[in-house]
Amino acid sequence: MSVMASTQTNVNGMPTNHGVPRKRWLIIQPKSNTPLMVDSGKVSMPLNLLMVATIAQRSFDVDFIDERIGDVVPQDLSAYDVVAITARTLNVNKAYVLADRALAQGRRVILGGVHPTMMIDEALQHCTSVVVGEIESIWHELERDIQRDQLKRVYRAERFEPMNHMVHPDFDIITRSKHASRYSNRLPILATKGCPVGCSFCCAPKVYGKVYRTREVDYIIDEMKYHQQRNGRADVHFSFMDDNIAFRPAFMEELLNEMIHLGVRWNSNISMNFLEKPHIPELARASGCELLSVGFESVSPETIKYVGKGSNRIHRYGMVVENTHKQGIALQGYFIFGFDTDTEQSFQDTYDFIMQNRIEFPVFTIATPFPGTDWFEEMKHRVVHFNWDKYDTFHYMYQPARLEQERFLKNFLKIQREVYSLKGIYQRMRGRSLDWVWGVNLAMHHFIYQLKPEMLI
Repeated sequence: MSVMASTQTNVNGMPTNHGVPRKRWLIIQPKSNTPLMVDSGKVSMPLNLLMVATIAQRSFDVDFIDERIGDVVPQDLSAYDVVAITARTLNVNKAYVLADRALAQGRRVILGGVHPTMMIDEALQHCTSVVVGEIESIWHELERDIQRDQLKRVYRAERFEPMNHMVHPDFDIITRSKHASRYSNRLPILATKGCPVGCSFCCAPKVYGKVYRTREVDYIIDEMKYHQQRNGRADVHFSFMDDNIAFRPAFMEELLNEMIHLGVRWNSNISMNFLEKPHIPELARASGCELLSVGFESVSPETIKYVGKGSNRIHRYGMVVENTHKQGIALQGYFIFGFDTDTEQSFQDTYDFIMQNRIEFPVFTIATPFPGTDWFEEMKHRVVHFNWDKYDTFHYMYQPARLEQERFLKNFLKIQREVYSLKGIYQRMRGRSLDWVWGVNLAMHHFIYQLKPEMLI
């Protein structure tokens, strides 16, 4: 791939550097080792890693491999000067295996992503350098050091770059894979970064900062139009990857107003307190919203206080659901079990809330103290194991104060089987036209009924 003369270009159409061959990068999205549903079926396009590749190809020749879709990492990595690997906690063991192989072959290895950011010392045992947080904010320093063959051990930004400096991601990098059909047809897009809330169990503030940053609305609209042109149709489906698209309401309303006439479809995470205002779901629907993901977390006031999520006002949960459903928008509701405040009654109360409010996509997870968070430090002495492969929020991590293991797992499976039973699906979906929402529920029915308690330990 590399070329020797400055008059030539590489496979990405980028010129070489004044007669000096461009260094070659291999960028890898590892597959997780968890036996559950994480990387099965259609998977989302890895937007953050795609941004890394887009930036890197300005100065380097770049190959991109996504193991989740069937791409295979070559055994011989000698053709590459740099091997860059991203990692979350649940796939970090696989990332470390690949990184160790690359190091053994004399390659420079860069690890980034959530887990290396949260566990720097551990990650440094498997790489040349760790990028802490987002790479955009340290890119110029990293690029210079790679060109000079003088990599530092840790790259950490003193401040985060404004989002108006972001470039359009080059989707051709990943869609040229022969396995690209395994990607979801929902294109990832980013409008904001950062979360000022700072829940004790969440990694986001340490990765993207507590300062809420936004992109220019015109830039987001331009990116959407680019995808419409690239796909040859207006009704492109987008997934906003933001932790909370609505934290600055004036920005969100400006964006959605600009989207109204585009004809796109979209979904996003959103804090439920913004849905208390009827005009927000009205505007969301007018701009093409199909699904909103809401972290209900719990229907217990004691648990909401325990996790420090003050934006969740339980007495207004019903209003949030009603305002959203009135606009025909489906809700993906997240519910966490396993906090010290939970009892068997917590499962029954959650079931009653879901069925009464007909939540289309209930997602049930087990409270998981992720390494590097404040809650992890608090709970470390009670954690059952540190097998990162099982940190997928579907494995038993520690014994809650009021529930012993057997009773907890029995109730955790029971609520899912009842909610996703054929009867439960019909009760929640009654009156809704047969569409993709029904399809996902039936897929969940098939998945849930294969689970056994021992699979979650």
